[in-house]
Amino acid sequence: MLGGDLPVHRLGFGAMRLTGKGVWGEPPDHAAAIAVLHRAVELGITLIDTADSYGPEVSERLIAEALHPYPPNVVIATKAGLDRPGPGRWTPNGRPAHLRAACEGSLRRLKLERIDLYQLHRIDPAVPMEDQIGALKQLQVDGKIRHIGLSEVGVAEIEQARGLVPIVSVQNRYNLVDRQYEPVLDYCEREGIAFLPWFPLATGSLARAGSPLARVAEQLRATPAQVALAWLLRRSPVMLPIPGTASVQHLEENVRAALLQLGGREYEQIASARGA
Repeated sequence: MLGGDLPVHRLGFGAMRLTGKGVWGEPPDHAAAIAVLHRAVELGITLIDTADSYGPEVSERLIAEALHPYPPNVVIATKAGLDRPGPGRWTPNGRPAHLRAACEGSLRRLKLERIDLYQLHRIDPAVPMEDQIGALKQLQVDGKIRHIGLSEVGVAEIEQARGLVPIVSVQNRYNLVDRQYEPVLDYCEREGIAFLPWFPLATGSLARAGSPLARVAEQLRATPAQVALAWLLRRSPVMLPIPGTASVQHLEENVRAALLQLGGREYEQIASARGA
């Protein structure tokens, strides 16, 4: 329940990979990208996460082309706070004027009057936090956005932001291999803040033959990636993974992970393993 008033299923869809190589430009197969978005909604996904920097602008345009007018239960989340100098390159830009212009651009491309979840993609170290969060707060007051989220932040930064405005979600990198933000996840769970792990499918050497992850996958007749997603969903009730893909087949495989039931022993075996 994002912000206490937006019910979403706990497995969302990340729309970054719908763009070209290096998250730059148009998708290599436009029809396939549209098909993935259609199928995501058909499968019951109700949270679609994107950003103005994906393409840039391409992902948001594709979402509107495929899904507008949006089904009443679908929540579109987007982000601002990064510039794109070129393919594979990202630089923070948290200037209030940039954030305001980015929001207006996202509203236009997504064909929305209000964005349900607007996230600060990165905190810009060159701009005071109060100015960045203040810009988002003003957009909220103006009715441009409904809820505010953060990305790639630590506990202290979340608390600082919460002193200025309610924060309903945190989107940090987290998966079986990279659990650097475990303290942030624990904090979010205590505070009832949604935690959106990006790059959730990474398994590294944990997926090698004979590993606990591989053995559990074999027992459940699933793939290691599916079990990794099921592990995330069991890890915390505030966990809301957003795996992305440009393939309908991979999308369907990811969604089936939500149906897997991990026993306590299986969960602990996987949790205790570490890979690279």
